[in-house]
Amino acid sequence: MLPRLEIVRRLRPVDLVAPAGVQVRATSGGVVDLPAVAPYVAATTVVAFHGPPVELALHLRGHRLAARLGEGSVSLTLAAGGATRVLRSRRFHRAVDPAELGLTLTGTHLTAWSREAGGWVARARHDLRGVVDTRDAATLADLRVELPEAGGCAGRFGQLGLRDTRLVTEEDGTPLRDGDALWVTATSAGPGFFDTAHTSVWRLDPTDLTLEHTADLYFRRPDRPGVFGDHATHLVRSDGRWLVATSTWGDFEQPTTRAGRRTPAGLRVTLADSDADLLRGAHVLDTRELPLPTEGLGSIATWDPHLVRHDERWLVGFVSARRFFDFHPALAGGPSLDDLRLLGAATDRRATEGTTIVDVDGELVVLASDGRDSRRQHRARFPTFDLAMRDTGLLEASYPTNLPWPSLARVDDAWLMATFDGRPAGGRLLGYGTHGDLVVMRSRPSAGTTLR
Repeated sequence: MLPRLEIVRRLRPVDLVAPAGVQVRATSGGVVDLPAVAPYVAATTVVAFHGPPVELALHLRGHRLAARLGEGSVSLTLAAGGATRVLRSRRFHRAVDPAELGLTLTGTHLTAWSREAGGWVARARHDLRGVVDTRDAATLADLRVELPEAGGCAGRFGQLGLRDTRLVTEEDGTPLRDGDALWVTATSAGPGFFDTAHTSVWRLDPTDLTLEHTADLYFRRPDRPGVFGDHATHLVRSDGRWLVATSTWGDFEQPTTRAGRRTPAGLRVTLADSDADLLRGAHVLDTRELPLPTEGLGSIATWDPHLVRHDERWLVGFVSARRFFDFHPALAGGPSLDDLRLLGAATDRRATEGTTIVDVDGELVVLASDGRDSRRQHRARFPTFDLAMRDTGLLEASYPTNLPWPSLARVDDAWLMATFDGRPAGGRLLGYGTHGDLVVMRSRPSAGTTLR
């Protein structure tokens, strides 16, 4: 049985250019090749606040896409074919004693940044759809970065925050280890909603609670061209290869009623397999749809996969949505991932996700997270279920903001949870989607049980 868990550490790495993804580091200006496998890149340069104007730019297929800092104002400039557009936020363009200028491309979103008081603040942002196809592989292969006279740094985009944390596991659900360390996949938050984020891989030391970014995963889909930052991912080691189950959040826009900005239909779970070293580097994976049974659930979308092989059958935890956003956990099982049937669903929930299958004292338990938008009796807690998705109790643990997932591992004689909260980053321009802290919880060694 599971003991009570308490918060022992919060970690928040924020990097425009991922330290492990630096491709260019220059002390002088110029245009330099910056080939990318996915539209998740960044560049930074040091600036003097009272100095002359400074620009950073990306060159994509005849387009020059620049961030500019001049006279304390940060803007974006889009130039192509002799035409130039200057884009400036009326409310947020003013930088406060900036020390650096940054430029990021995350999916289709171009963002200009200033580093102020030790933190990055977004000052201008523009959606490049209709301007250039940022997801096209040929366009990305020819990407170049233009650095100012002072030089700068460029490479893969890092993250503003981490969420949707999953332990990387063996197929039986056992956490994969690197010595004593655990591997974790997370959604690396971008500058905005879900279509600016992507999947990353991290090495978590459970002793000193340090975190190292080691890899980034991107995805091609079976039904449309391009490279996507799909996320909410489970990475599984199976028969000497990797299975990668993920959710197609990579082009999911913030719901709005504005004409032409409808939320994409067909949010679903996909599956990839690979024999590459997915724990290190940057990888683009070809996917196929993972057929999840949703008969009788009135489902319009599925997400948050978690895979475990037990007693010669696969179990898949997932979330089914009746509409956006009204969703609940479900569990499927079968002899193969292509032959699954629905085992149960907690249809009394309306804001519950993070479905996770954990072996507790030889018994498989399904955990989930009841969000704060749930009904009063199901609010802000971690419920437990059996394999028919019957409610069996609660995991006693601190409940951070947002919808933290219950990703648990047995470490020596205690349990450890790597979850997240809803704390934003990057400034007021960006809105929802820039969260969160990685929140680490731990039980006391040999603590008593508190499932009830």
